[in-house]
Amino acid sequence: MARELAGRARVFGDHINTDYIITSTRKRDTLDGQVLKRYLLETIDPAFAASVQPGDLLVAGRNFGCGSAMEVAATVVLAAGIPAVLARSFARSFYRNAVNNGLIPIECETSSMNEGDRLTVRLEDGGVAVTIARTNQTVSGPPLPPFMLDILDAGGIVPYLRAHARFVVEP
Repeated sequence: MARELAGRARVFGDHINTDYIITSTRKRDTLDGQVLKRYLLETIDPAFAASVQPGDLLVAGRNFGCGSAMEVAATVVLAAGIPAVLARSFARSFYRNAVNNGLIPIECETSSMNEGDRLTVRLEDGGVAVTIARTNQTVSGPPLPPFMLDILDAGGIVPYLRAHARFVVEP
């Protein structure tokens, strides 16, 4: 995983729940992220999914990913080409689903980030640093634990376990 990301901010507010990320009606037919990415955040902004560019960064306020604990909410964000979500806080289940699927959850102050801002995110040992090009302001956030960085570096929990776990089958 790149320990530095750069991308365009795509800004949303507080309490973006998993049904806003991908609605329940869309999940009835498939859980395939490549199909569902066309409907990303359509409840809030019907034109959003079509406007996403690979490398865009989702920016939100408090409690991102609240609601149900469905994994597809994280996988559809990744399928759209968005490698990270920056938010003031995350619902715990979304945070773990993000890490387990290789989506980088970054906790930091987001109130000074505007739609379209160019952001540079550095994941450092001592924390996270996000620079907003428009203002040259850098905001910081807590570090991701080393084991989570290892999972993210591998691309998610399944690739991590394939590379590092030793499974023993006993008779």
